Amino acid sequence: MQELYCETTYPVLKTFFDFSFAQALLLYAYIPIIIISLLIGILVLRSDHRSLRSKLLFGIALSFAFWVINIIFQWVAVYSRVVFFTSQMTAVFEISIFLLSIYFIDVFVNKKNSSFKMRALLSSILFIVLILVPTKINMSYFDIVNCEGVVGILWDAIYLFEILAIALIIYMGVKAMKNPNMDSVERKEITIVTIGMSVFLGIFSASNIFGEVLKTYSINLVGPIGMVIFLSLLVYMIVKFRAFNIKLLGAQALVISLIILIAATLLVKDPFYLQVIMATTLILVIGLGYSLTQSVKKEVIQREKIEKLARELGEANEKLKELDQLKSEFLSLATHQIRAPLTAIKGYSSMLLEGDFGVLPQKAKDSIDTIMKSCQNLINIVGDFLNISRIEQGRMVYEKSIFDIGELVQEVANELKPNIQNAGLSLEIEIPNNFSAKVNADKGKIKQVIGNIIDNAIKYTPHGNIKVSIFKEQNKIKIAVKDSGVGIDPSEIDKLFTKFSRTKDASKTNVTGTGLGLYIAKKMAEAHQGDIKVSSEGVGKGTTFTIELPIV
Repeated sequence: MQELYCETTYPVLKTFFDFSFAQALLLYAYIPIIIISLLIGILVLRSDHRSLRSKLLFGIALSFAFWVINIIFQWVAVYSRVVFFTSQMTAVFEISIFLLSIYFIDVFVNKKNSSFKMRALLSSILFIVLILVPTKINMSYFDIVNCEGVVGILWDAIYLFEILAIALIIYMGVKAMKNPNMDSVERKEITIVTIGMSVFLGIFSASNIFGEVLKTYSINLVGPIGMVIFLSLLVYMIVKFRAFNIKLLGAQALVISLIILIAATLLVKDPFYLQVIMATTLILVIGLGYSLTQSVKKEVIQREKIEKLARELGEANEKLKELDQLKSEFLSLATHQIRAPLTAIKGYSSMLLEGDFGVLPQKAKDSIDTIMKSCQNLINIVGDFLNISRIEQGRMVYEKSIFDIGELVQEVANELKPNIQNAGLSLEIEIPNNFSAKVNADKGKIKQVIGNIIDNAIKYTPHGNIKVSIFKEQNKIKIAVKDSGVGIDPSEIDKLFTKFSRTKDASKTNVTGTGLGLYIAKKMAEAHQGDIKVSSEGVGKGTTFTIELPIV
C-alpha cells in the first residue's frame, strides 16, 4: 500500500528560519513552554516528592507537554498516518489535562486526597475516552486534501466537559476561600491557584473550540498563553508564600525561563515578529522579576535580623555560662561553709544526748533529738547541693575498686532495715544462692546510689512492702527496688531525674523531699557507664527502680 504524504506541512529542519508568524509563534510559544512547564513540574516534584499535589502538578505539566508535542507533530509531520494517529491521541492528552486539574484543585484546597467517588468518576471518564480513541466517534475520517483529521461527536462532549470542568474548579476554589477557618495566606494561595488554573484552562479550551468552529487551527497557537499565565502565578506563589516547600524554585524558574525564551527568539527572522515576541518576554520578566526582587529584599532583611539576633544570643549565652559558673562556685563555697557549723551542731547534740555534759531531763532530750534529726536532714540537703556542684563542674572524684556488688546490696539493706521497720513496712531481700558479681566502681558512691533508691521507696510507700533483688542480665548487673507505694503517673516518669523535680502527688506523701536525690543518683550511675530506670503501672500501683552497672 502506497504511503500518503501531506504536502501542506512544513518540515522544521527544512525551513527553520523561513516561517510565517504562525510558525514562528509555534516555535516560540509551544517549544519553550513545554520545557518550562516540565522544568517547573520536575523541580516541584523533586523538592516535595511525597506530596500528592506535587505529583498532580507534574502530571498536568506532563500531559500538557504531550499535548503540545502531539500538536507539533500534526503541524510538521509528512506522513498522513502519523498526522491521523496524533489527531486521534489529542483527545487523550487534552482530557487528561482537565481531569488532573480537577484532581489537583480538589487536593490543593482540601489538603487531603480526593474522595473515592471523585477518583472513580475521573478515572471512568478517562477510561471511556481511551476506549473511543480509535473509533469514528473520536475521528470521523481523515481529510487527505487538508491533511487533518475530522473530529467526531466525542469532541462535542469533550468541549462541554471542559466548560463544566472550568466551572467546577472555580466553584471549588471560591467555596474554599469562603471557609472562615482558613488563614489569609492559605486564602491567597487558593485564590492564585484558582485564578491561574481557570485562566489557563479557559484560554486553552477557548482556543481549541474557536479553532474547531472556525476551522482556523492557527488559533490553537494562542492556547499556551494560558499556561504562561498559570506558570507565572505559580512561580509568584512559590516565591511569595513558599508553596510546595520550595525556597529557590522562583529564582531558578525565572532564570531558566529567561534563557529559554531569549534563546527561542533566535528562531525568528522577521524584525516585527521579533519585537512582538520580545515585548511578551518583557512583560513576563517585569512581573516575575518584581516578585523575585521583593522576595530577595525580604530575605536580606530577615537574614540581617537573624544575624543580629544570633550575635546577641551568642553574647547572652556567654554571659549565662559565666553566671552558671559563678553560681556553681558560690554553691560549692556556701555548702562548705554551712556544712561545718551543722556538723558541730550535730556533734554537740549527740554528746548532750549521750550524757557527756550530765544527765538531762527527758523533755530536754526530746528537744535535742529533734534538733539532731533536723540537723541531719539539713546536712543531707547540703550534701546534695555539694554533689550537684561537683557534678556540674566536673570535679566529682570517683575512687574505683573491684568489689562484690551482692555483698554491698545486702549491707545497705541491713543498714536501712530499721528505718523500713519504723515506717511499718516489710523488707524482702532476694539474692540468689552463691551469687557473685564483681563491679569496678566507687564503692562509697554506689552505696549512696543504692541507699538513695531504697530510702526513696521508704518515703513514698505509706504501707506494704519493699523488695530488693539482684540479678545478672548479659554483661550487666541489675539491682531492682520494688515498692507497693503511691506509684507514678507514666506521663511524669521522664521528670523524675531532673533537678528539683517531683511528681504532682509526692508532696502529699513526703513533704521534705528536694527533688535532688534521684538526679544525683542517676548522674553517679552514668559516671560508671550504668543507668537507673523506672517503671510504674500508674498511681497507687507501686514503682520499680532498677540500677544497672557493667560487670567486670
